[in-house]
Amino acid sequence: MRGEEKYRMILNAAKHVFAMEGFYNSKVSEIAREAHVADGTIYLYFKNKDDILISLFEEELNRIIITVKSKIEHNEDPREKIIVFCDNHLNMVESDRALAEVIQVELRQSNKFMREYKNKHFLAYLNIIADVVAQGQEQGIFRADMKPDICARMIFGSLDELSTYLVTARRKRFDVHEVATMVGNSFLNGLVKH
Repeated sequence: MRGEEKYRMILNAAKHVFAMEGFYNSKVSEIAREAHVADGTIYLYFKNKDDILISLFEEELNRIIITVKSKIEHNEDPREKIIVFCDNHLNMVESDRALAEVIQVELRQSNKFMREYKNKHFLAYLNIIADVVAQGQEQGIFRADMKPDICARMIFGSLDELSTYLVTARRKRFDVHEVATMVGNSFLNGLVKH
């Protein structure tokens, strides 16, 4: 088995163990067992459990960035791009519950992550929205007085709260496409020139 394949197997195993047991309750030995590798093999790829968590976040977010960029790159309408971004985000949460649990709950409980992590992947994700807002301003569709980076954080903040609700809600789930469209349209009402 190649190194890259083992690395991915370990991250996938960690995703499931963290989601099931919680980050603090998880043991490296449980991740190794889930990945079908020896305990020591984990340390050939990662320094510790925090390193596994951060690597999982970076890998998955990088994959999400590539996916959303490919979905919006051929669309010239910034209004539609905002809706597609929202839809992609909530669909990711709905389709990969283990990953959503890790990102929405477990990641935020890692002191090392919250204190030390330099958010370059997260900023790249936010910049997708900021770039769409700037594009809409350049095209004269969006109001010029809106700051793209602040708009990006506002949109992400709404999606983030809804993602947490999706992960933790015990009640019936909502239709993610309908809610994504609602979120996108509520922001577009404030962004679009009237």
